[in-house]
Amino acid sequence: MLEIAARRGLKIMPLAAVIFLTVSGGPYGLEPLLNFAGANAAIPLLVITPLLWDVPTILMVMELNGMMPVTGGYYQWVKRALGIRWAWYEGWWTWLYTFVDLAIYPVLFVGYLSFFFPAAPEHKFIICLVIIWSGALFNILGIMPVGRLSMILAAIVIIPFATMIGIHISRTGWHPPPISFRQLHFSSFGMALYTIMWNFIGWDNVTTYAGEVNEPKRTYRTAIALAFGLIFTLYLLSTYVAIGSGIGMDRLQEEGFPAVASIVAGNWMGLVMAAGGMASAVGLFSAVLLSVSRIPKVMSDDKLLPAFLHRLHSRFQTPYISILLSAAIVSVMVIFTFGDLLIIDISLYGGGLALEFIALVVMRRKFPLETRPFRIPFGNAGVCVVAFFPLLVYLLALTAAVMMLGRSPLPVGIALACLLSAEAGWQLVHRRKRPGVEM
Repeated sequence: MLEIAARRGLKIMPLAAVIFLTVSGGPYGLEPLLNFAGANAAIPLLVITPLLWDVPTILMVMELNGMMPVTGGYYQWVKRALGIRWAWYEGWWTWLYTFVDLAIYPVLFVGYLSFFFPAAPEHKFIICLVIIWSGALFNILGIMPVGRLSMILAAIVIIPFATMIGIHISRTGWHPPPISFRQLHFSSFGMALYTIMWNFIGWDNVTTYAGEVNEPKRTYRTAIALAFGLIFTLYLLSTYVAIGSGIGMDRLQEEGFPAVASIVAGNWMGLVMAAGGMASAVGLFSAVLLSVSRIPKVMSDDKLLPAFLHRLHSRFQTPYISILLSAAIVSVMVIFTFGDLLIIDISLYGGGLALEFIALVVMRRKFPLETRPFRIPFGNAGVCVVAFFPLLVYLLALTAAVMMLGRSPLPVGIALACLLSAEAGWQLVHRRKRPGVEM
């Protein structure tokens, strides 16, 4: 019943807005990059990492989603290619990672709210709960309201950055900073990677509601291309402006892009930028919750999770139990700091992404003649090369995080425990398997 008639589904611009908010929500949250990488290494890392991390992921998503534009997205791809056991791993890891991801946005909201109300951090938990449960109730209304809200919030996010960038370049011209990696230590390099990777993740998440998109094969290709171009350009130019503004790294880490905007154009611009940060956090939360709430449904359809999770709202036909459960779990996760959530988030996401790339390779071998509206060029060898680079970036970042175990044992330990919990969960599911489901 989630499958909407083509004429009623999301079209290109609303889908591009949802993708923009699922993956990015603007450069908010990118500020730690300069602290980890330094002014001379931040921009080259910001160029290289998406080419190795995002472009291959987008190509993978476009090919597999073109073959199977169905509700459940990446879970369904892994199930068909690798079987129900690995589909469980995929669903479990991505479900856990998205809880962590969702918890980041209310925390960011509080940070930008403090630009208006300095006492906001003292009431962090209450404010986070308001954001979480407001977003959950809005999601229950369905994908079309979320799409319309996403277009409004995306505009509120983009306009302040476009204004700040325009003012800075018109006043100072274009003077790229020198490039150097000499001062970059491996642990800082790993955290810089984590920061960039987090700000570019979610391309596969936007496929979980493909059954609710108008002409998904064509619409996804155009919407993803628009979103990627916008995200990449905003990140690059916003980082350039932050470097050119001369802001101190400590202040940037503490106050974020509103402080940069204040330096560039005055306090009024800082206030506008902070308001955009709040809109970004709300939009990201709503868009990401939309994607994660569809995964428990398809997993419960396969009897991997309790059946009540796929119960649909009688009026709005949305998986409201899944949405409410997700909101309840996220309400607990907001106790962690932004840095802790970042490490846990990317570690879990990379595990699920690895399975998706394996599914891509296996699908090429098992179903070579199946229609693919988009096909990665250069044959099976090209597919293997495409899969190699994002996995390399993930392993580099994870290695750096493990090397920091002495300084940050809790987030790394939680991330590794969550990765290992998939097998324990599978054993529990396997023992309670029901007739009619091939395990």
